[in-house]
Amino acid sequence: MFFEMVATLVSGFAGAGVVLLFNKISGGRLPKWAMPVGAGIAMISTTIANEYAWYDRTRATLPEGMKVVHTVEKKAIYRPWTYVKPFTERFIALDEPSLRTHADQPAMRMVDTYFLGRWSAPEKMVILADCTSGKRAPLIDGVTFDADGDISGIDWFSPGEGDPLVTAICELEVS
Repeated sequence: MFFEMVATLVSGFAGAGVVLLFNKISGGRLPKWAMPVGAGIAMISTTIANEYAWYDRTRATLPEGMKVVHTVEKKAIYRPWTYVKPFTERFIALDEPSLRTHADQPAMRMVDTYFLGRWSAPEKMVILADCTSGKRAPLIDGVTFDADGDISGIDWFSPGEGDPLVTAICELEVS
């Protein structure tokens, strides 16, 4: 966030400098308000570019074995350009190598899931998916496993058919 703020300020000075240069070339014919407008346009352009580049930059830094399974795009009235092309505000990634199963319960799959957002810290959550019934649940305190792989104390969520998280977990190769 700090570097984005610095980039925005630098682009404002650069925009003002370009207008100053054009004013010198034109012999001082530009109106006095042109310089702050040029700085403002440069700063808004930099902010927009950073919004749209965040997802690709963040996805590129994910370690090997991380798979993006769901993205959330955002539109906002105070960002009218997002109605032309929404930007990705957050996404969910699975750590494929973290997949764990039990020999007696092959339809139950446990995997580390990461929730990443533009202005928020990444959150890690272990998710258990039941590939037979299409349910999922976060593994939190109070959940226990017995020797046969049976689970107790879990609060299942049935997201419905086509849930990207359950689909991605159930499509992972068991090694």
